[in-house]
Amino acid sequence: MNITDKSVSFKFHYILFIFLLIITLSCNNPKPVKNEPVATSADSAATKPGNNAVFMYGISTDSFNLISGHIKRNGFLSEILLKHGVSMQEIDQAVRNSKKVFDVRNIRSGNNYILFCDRDSNARARYLVYEHDPTTCYVFSFNDSLNITRFSKKITSKIRYASITIETSLWDAMKAEGLPMPLTNDLSEVFAWTVDFFGLQKGDKFKVIYEELIIDNKSLGAGKIYGAQFSTPASTVTAIPFIQDGKETFFDVNGKSLRKAFLKAPLQFSRISSHFSSARMHPILRIIRPHYGVDYAAPIGTAVHAIGDGKVVSATNEGGAGRMVKIQHNSIYATGYMHLSRFGDGISAGKFVKQGDIIGYVGTSGLSTGPHLDFRFYKNGSPVDPLKVEAPSVEPVSEVNRARFEMIKTSELSLLGTFN
Repeated sequence: MNITDKSVSFKFHYILFIFLLIITLSCNNPKPVKNEPVATSADSAATKPGNNAVFMYGISTDSFNLISGHIKRNGFLSEILLKHGVSMQEIDQAVRNSKKVFDVRNIRSGNNYILFCDRDSNARARYLVYEHDPTTCYVFSFNDSLNITRFSKKITSKIRYASITIETSLWDAMKAEGLPMPLTNDLSEVFAWTVDFFGLQKGDKFKVIYEELIIDNKSLGAGKIYGAQFSTPASTVTAIPFIQDGKETFFDVNGKSLRKAFLKAPLQFSRISSHFSSARMHPILRIIRPHYGVDYAAPIGTAVHAIGDGKVVSATNEGGAGRMVKIQHNSIYATGYMHLSRFGDGISAGKFVKQGDIIGYVGTSGLSTGPHLDFRFYKNGSPVDPLKVEAPSVEPVSEVNRARFEMIKTSELSLLGTFN
């Protein structure tokens, strides 16, 4: 693992600058960023800003004492505000005036709040700031105006880079190193069609250049991925972000899309408990017979995704197979998903699904010794090993975009080569 906040070489920063510049220039008619309105201290109780004024949530703190706390379970804002001189009528009016801004029924227990109280014997609350989520607050004003204003915190970002060597799994490796866990999901999505995450071996390696989102000096986790690489002793796959036809996707060094017609697996972060076999001892019937699928052991309720676009040909209880969904993807390929606990919303025969749609949830229906998904793959009606299917890519980089892609590729490969 190699991740650092320290200054890196001039070469790294220079290449990074060029790389991000090219990424920016590659955008097709990017949409302008719309700024969120922020709360202001326009009420008469707020101090006019001076040279040394300190602001929180758009409010000058110079004239107030601040009291912080958190919303108690089954608690109400009125319980907090009534103790600090705000009448029930004022609270009700503020809520009525701002019904379209915020529904107070959505206040969450455990979330933080801050009171801005007068510095006198009455200590009346002039503002209450409720922190709804890491990026959004709601400012309740009890001054000349009685209202609620949305305040969006400023999010900053830093470019990070990491190199992760697998010991057991990508999840465990990133958790052990304290990396943002959403980055694990992001990487699994980037390489979902090219890397078998159930077959990772000790010593396999990931490199990633990503954006870390920061608010109030605290990390919100990972944002955009600027590039990534997966290496084994036998091969290397590089993921290069590139915008084509107005949409950014990832391509390999040859300009082929990393997105394939089929996902590598129909669910995330599980383990293979049984492989495709022409002669397997059935764990319940205790007889040797073929097992034309791959079993993924996973907790009950784990979402199962369609590995490709297609039409649901059946979603029924199939006896020993339990609840099963069958999907016909095209004239050649079909897939089956067995032992489900339940079907996904709206999944029934005749429904068309897109790659990644939830078609059911892991269960133990039918002849099953425990919760798992028995996943089947068919080619021209005959079962084939799902782990050996070579799915075709979607559209590659077009010739008209090739020169622009080569510029980005050169920059990214240079950048990935600056750290081990």
